[in-house]
Amino acid sequence: MASETDPSATSPAAATPLDRLVTIMERLRDPQAGCPWDIEQTFATIAPYTIEEAYEVADAIERDDIAALKDELGDLLLQVVFHSRMAEEAGHFAIGDVIDAISDKMVRRHPHIFADQSVEQWDWEAIKAEERSDGGSSSAMDGVASALPALMRAQKLQKRAARTGFDWPDVMGAVEKIGEEIEELLDAESEVERIDEAGDLLFAAVNVVRHMGVSAEDALRAANAKFERRFRAMETDAGDAFAGLSLEQKEELWQRAKASTRGL
Repeated sequence: MASETDPSATSPAAATPLDRLVTIMERLRDPQAGCPWDIEQTFATIAPYTIEEAYEVADAIERDDIAALKDELGDLLLQVVFHSRMAEEAGHFAIGDVIDAISDKMVRRHPHIFADQSVEQWDWEAIKAEERSDGGSSSAMDGVASALPALMRAQKLQKRAARTGFDWPDVMGAVEKIGEEIEELLDAESEVERIDEAGDLLFAAVNVVRHMGVSAEDALRAANAKFERRFRAMETDAGDAFAGLSLEQKEELWQRAKASTRGL
């Protein structure tokens, strides 16, 4: 028999796994008998954990670790339940409303599946734009979350602008812009100017890879991982002597590391 402290003891016999998790969160947030840490949380204090869990899901996928993916998806689901519980306590909405809203959205955005299966093509972005318009949005920039990673957000903003016709006609215009931005960064005289021009340079670089059909965020993540692999190979090759080596010696190690990890 389940004890009084077993969260499953409060769940209905026919409850789904999601129902059980919702009940657990309800108990954790109970003002009298809940967990002090969980009780004091707000949307703002939980948001960083939500973002972190999404990245951990992506990391498990990148490592092809299916066992970790199961755990990380659970952690991410907990974040949805946590936010929904706080919203319900404030009288805004409950987890059921969240599920209904996303279900309605998926049906609405797939008319070729749920409405008219004779339709072979549909305009996903046009449907999203119509939703923004119905919601009172007036700018093509509306709905691009400010909390997105900077590279990802830059690419989304550029894509939105491009759909209005504000874009380079081909990739070479974007490439030439990079040279211009490099010169402006080199000419910057203050820290404020350098930050401003550095941002323009990075934004221009994102524009180039967008025109090439590449995800800037994915590309930089891959480059980070490649650099880390090669640098670790350098350290392993040199051992404890690595820090004291000359730049020329380190460059030689780098070239060996590149050769040994090429394609990885």
